[in-house]
Order: sequence, then C-alpha cells, then structure tokens
Amino acid sequence: MREAPLTTPQPQQYYAAVDLGSNSFHLMVVRVVHGCIHIVGKVKQKVRLAAGLDEEFQLDDLSMERGWKCLEAFAERLQDIPAANIQVVATATLRLARNAEQFIQKAERILGHPIRVISGEEEAKQIYLGVAYTSANQGNSLVIDIGGASTEVILGTGFSPKQLVSLNMGCVTFMERFFPDGVLSQQNFAVAQQAARALLAPVADQFTCFEWRQCLGASGTPQAITEILVAQDINDTIRLSYLDKLMQQCIDCGSLDALSIEGLSEARKPVFASGLAILRVLFELLGIQQMQIAGGALREGLLYGMLENIHHNDIRQRTLDALVERFHIEEAQAHRVVETALMLYQQLPHNDIHCQLDAEAVLVAAAKLHEIGLHIDFKHSHQHGNYILSHISMPGFTKLQQECICALVGSHRQDIDQSAFGAFQQEVKVVLQDLCKVLRIAHVLCIRRKDHLLPPIQLGVETEGLRLGFPDGWLKKHPLLDAELANEKWLQYKAGWALNIE
Repeated sequence: MREAPLTTPQPQQYYAAVDLGSNSFHLMVVRVVHGCIHIVGKVKQKVRLAAGLDEEFQLDDLSMERGWKCLEAFAERLQDIPAANIQVVATATLRLARNAEQFIQKAERILGHPIRVISGEEEAKQIYLGVAYTSANQGNSLVIDIGGASTEVILGTGFSPKQLVSLNMGCVTFMERFFPDGVLSQQNFAVAQQAARALLAPVADQFTCFEWRQCLGASGTPQAITEILVAQDINDTIRLSYLDKLMQQCIDCGSLDALSIEGLSEARKPVFASGLAILRVLFELLGIQQMQIAGGALREGLLYGMLENIHHNDIRQRTLDALVERFHIEEAQAHRVVETALMLYQQLPHNDIHCQLDAEAVLVAAAKLHEIGLHIDFKHSHQHGNYILSHISMPGFTKLQQECICALVGSHRQDIDQSAFGAFQQEVKVVLQDLCKVLRIAHVLCIRRKDHLLPPIQLGVETEGLRLGFPDGWLKKHPLLDAELANEKWLQYKAGWALNIE
C-alpha cells in the first residue's frame, strides 16, 4: 500500500519583511497556518549604515558596500517568496542621507524588489502596530524604540497610536558624535545625555500628560539590558537604578575595548553605551518607572499589515489556544483548572503589583498550560513544562510575565522549590507565591477531571497563611480529595507556607 504524499507548504503561505535599519539590517520570514503566524527564519546583520554618514549627510562608500553585501544574502532567501508577500523598508539613515538614491538603486537591483523609505512618523506607527500585534492590550501603552539613527516614542491603546514622534538620535549616531575613539568617560555620557534632553524636552509633555499602564521597549538597547539582568539572575523589569549602575560600570571600564559586563553580547558592545545614555534620558524626562521588552517592532508591524486575514482578536488567547493544540493539552481539564484557580484567586486581596503584573492573566495562562509537560512524561511533567515554556515564543505576554508563567507551571505539583521564585524582585515574588498556592490547590481540586463536582469553596487569608473552607461534611464524602488536600497542606508546610483546611 502506497503512503500518502507529505503535504508541501505552498509559497503563498510565506511572507517576508526586510528592515534596512541604521544599525542592523533585518530579514524576517513567516509562514501563515490557519490564521496563526509562525516565524520560520530570521537574519540580522550589523551593517551600521549610520556610521557612514559624514557631517554633510553623505554616506561613504564603505558603509554602502557593507549594506549591499548584506542584501546579496537576503536576496537569495527572498527568491522563494511571492513578490506580493514581501515588504522592504528603509529608515532613518536613508531618510537623512543626501546620496541615499545611489544606495537604493543598487540595493533594489540586488533584491529584485522596490525599497520604500518611510518617514519617521510612519516608522513610529509601524513599530507601535508590531508591538500591539504581539503584546497584550493593557490600556494605554508607551512604546519606545531606539534605533541606530532615530528614536521613536509612541503612546497608544489597542491598535491605535494616539501620540507619536521620531527624534533624530540613535545609538550609532550618538556613539560617533559623543564617544570619540570609544572613550566611555563620565564627561562623554554627560554630553550625550544633554544632547538627548535637548531633543526630547520639547515633546516630552505630549506624553507625560497621559497615564499609561505599561512601558515597552522595542529595540536592541532594552533587549541588551534585559539579557544582562537575566545573566545576573535578576528577574525584573528595567528600572532607572539598573541604568545608573550599568552606566557606572561602563565608565569604570573606560573604553569600548575594555567594556566587559556579564550578559552583554559582543555584537551589542559597540553601541551599548550610547543607547544606554539615550534610554536613561527617556526614563528621566518621561517619568518611566519600569520598562518591559516588547514582543515585536517594525518588522512585525509590516508583516501583520500584509495579512488582512489576521484579525485583531485576543493575542494572548490565540497564543494559549495554539499551545494547547500544539502540545495536545486536554482542553476540558485545562478549562476546569482555569475556572477553579480564578474562583480562588478572586477571593484574595489584590494590590497595585497584581495589576502591574496583570497577575490574573498570568494565572490563567499557567492554569491553561499546566499540563504542557505531559507531552514528554508524567513523573517530571511540571519540570518539562517549565523548560518548554522558557524556550518558546508567547506573543501577548511580556518577558517578565512569561518567566512568571514558567515558574508557576514548574511549581504546580510535587515539592515546592522556593528557588524558582528567588530571582524575582521581592514584590513580584510575593504575588507569585500567592498565585502558586492558588494554582496548586486548583490542580488538586480538579484531580478527578470531572465537571460539576466541587461545592462552593471559601478561600481566605489568615495571619499565618491561607484558609480553605468546604461545606460541613463534604470532604468526608470525598476521601480522595481529602487525602490529596492533606498531602498538599504538608507540601506547603515544608515550603514554609501555612494552609488550613476546614
């Protein structure tokens, strides 16, 4: 009997976006399957085009050659994708360069596709849309992208930017202007920050007059800082205090050649100090308390803009549904645990940190995905789940939220390892421990995998811990749950948590 032929993806399922940035050139290729986008290829090359701009805004031959050589590699990949599914845009450096046409004409011949030089305002809009399509809508959001030659600041809600600006300051141009010969002195940082203040101050009021629920960084500098924090076992958002410490570390190193910070990649070193100076001024003048990493930026905005069949539905829900399907999670059981966890969580007192973290959304995601590790094995399924979730993309969730989800899934059963929460900032750690208690109890209560089994349950807070209350006599009629809850009480006690069951 002949086997059925394998299904081959059709070319029209593939889309590509090319971003000719001032620091790096990017190519992203995605495949669209059943309305979901899957990234199948990413190429990034540090071209540093902006470094070739002289005082008369002329691009030198060497920088153009670097760009053309990069595009030769991109061109081969684009041959396999329908022309209608490709967008190529250029940003700040090619907006500024007086001889930009010389570069563009040859670049278009190499790629075989037209290049669109977009305005700063359009760049800001596309960056915001890229963030909106890949991050959850939590009311007003402030989005910041520090590029090689420009910085975009956008405030918006949902998929609608309300206020946006593109400023002529970037990590490449500022490095060339204010850190000559790679000297990382306090004076050079001060001059760079003063220049950034002069550009930002006239427009800062356009953003500080709004309140926003979250600030998202959509560029290499915030990403580099987050990687540094992770390498140093700090699970936290970006804060001004971290920027000040990093700046002092740069100054202590003295020069780019000697720059050594744990977690800072070699590729990012040449423009890290200048991006850091710009970001610090943004924090200062815009009153930013904390910043998280965005899920996307310009390239994602271009790609989603081409996909009319991708609706503005709930990004988080789309992500969770896709993972449930991909890892064969039993959807009915996931729903039971979600509903039970929410019922318990909503009886607990909440504070500002719960809101800032969007703790309920984190709990829902962890409850829905708590059995993702069963895809590998039962005995250590919670550990497998933590590993899986720490190595996949979760559009709609910030990096901190995804780390929280990983910690919860990894701690939802068996012994409680307090070190799973140790790297989080104290206020986040407290919230996560509450969520962990709730998820563990919900997991036990749903152990029979049966609907309409549970009675009304009361969860309260006592001085020593949590109190779980059942109707009189109910637990005696359900000895399995009684025994499992007793075991959970013991496991929480060993972790230093008190759980009273009545």
